[in-house]
Amino acid sequence: MKNQSIGRRDFLAAGALGAAGFVLGEPLAALAADASPLKIEEPFHGAVLNHRHGTAVDRGLRIRVSGKAPEGDRVLVGGKEAERQGEKFTAEVVLRDRETNITATIKGASGRHEDRVRVVWDRHSFPRYRFSIDDNSFFLRDIFQKSYSSLFDCFYMAMLRDLHKKYGVKFTINIYYTTEDGFDISQFPDRYKAEWRDCSNWLKLAFHAYANKPDRPYQDTPPKKLLEDLDKVAEQIHRFAGAQSYAPPTVIHWGMTRQESLKPLFKRGIRALSGYFRMPNGRYDVNYRFDDVISDYVGRHDAWKDFQSGIVFSRVDIVCNSTPIDRIAATLEPLSKDPNTAEIMDLFTHEQYFWPFYVRYIPDHAQRLDTAIRWVTEHGYKPVFYHEGFLGAPA
Repeated sequence: MKNQSIGRRDFLAAGALGAAGFVLGEPLAALAADASPLKIEEPFHGAVLNHRHGTAVDRGLRIRVSGKAPEGDRVLVGGKEAERQGEKFTAEVVLRDRETNITATIKGASGRHEDRVRVVWDRHSFPRYRFSIDDNSFFLRDIFQKSYSSLFDCFYMAMLRDLHKKYGVKFTINIYYTTEDGFDISQFPDRYKAEWRDCSNWLKLAFHAYANKPDRPYQDTPPKKLLEDLDKVAEQIHRFAGAQSYAPPTVIHWGMTRQESLKPLFKRGIRALSGYFRMPNGRYDVNYRFDDVISDYVGRHDAWKDFQSGIVFSRVDIVCNSTPIDRIAATLEPLSKDPNTAEIMDLFTHEQYFWPFYVRYIPDHAQRLDTAIRWVTEHGYKPVFYHEGFLGAPA
């Protein structure tokens, strides 16, 4: 209909904002000028909601919907009249499906307008954590060069096993294809397959990048190159460790890709990716090139779904290599108190800081992992792999 419009935030949150600052071919200024006076503010389009965001009812979750509309106009949410107070409107909606479209409409002096959001209900949610480790290559090179009789003769693998035995933690290790000195994983022997298989219930290998350098290798790279590198690493993981040890990547190196890479990644089995979604230097970074509206939201919530690609994006809660032991509890505690960040803990670190030859070696790196894992364990969080079920919970 001629007067029907969709709010600007709905387009932005759908992930349609391109690097050039255009939405569906329209300049932002033109879009803002034509913005609808009706806007659903909560929940956010793509929000992943759990029991902390509403009230459990029989086979459903009752949530609050709120937004702005011109005073005096009648607002319907899901076909039911919303309460009004000035420009504000509120209503209740019961989620009963995995994904729900929520529609608000007005028909009054300002014309007929509509705003829509789509949300995800994490129906079987429980407090859980995922631990992933980026930039891995040194431990594979070490095992290859030393020709150990067991994977766990390598101190790095032994440390991970010790942490698993102590806390039940599960690790996803994101690996490179090659190191800078010429070693690549095609050289890694397949004689440890039995050991990989035996620990596959708690240890997975995944693609991270072809190599550590250059920085941001996929930020501006066509999808074809990213997929070629992913397939190359996946092939080798299957060869030397077996299919049961392979997992989809948890983070693409530097957390930056072109938007058109996301759908092809989904087709490769990727259902969740993590990033920082922070603004360290006046602009959002490690955010898969999503716009500021989305990045701001993900930076304050456990997860958000990009319906354009089908991938759920998670915010990393702590980076152990950059968090001293005495700051770990202080970092995690506030997150556990906020309903928007309390349900899922995304724990993270990088391999290179474990190795004494590395220029930025951290002697207490293993203790940092122990401290973070102990904290989430003592606070009732259970270890999961994000690629199993829905972010580790039953789908």
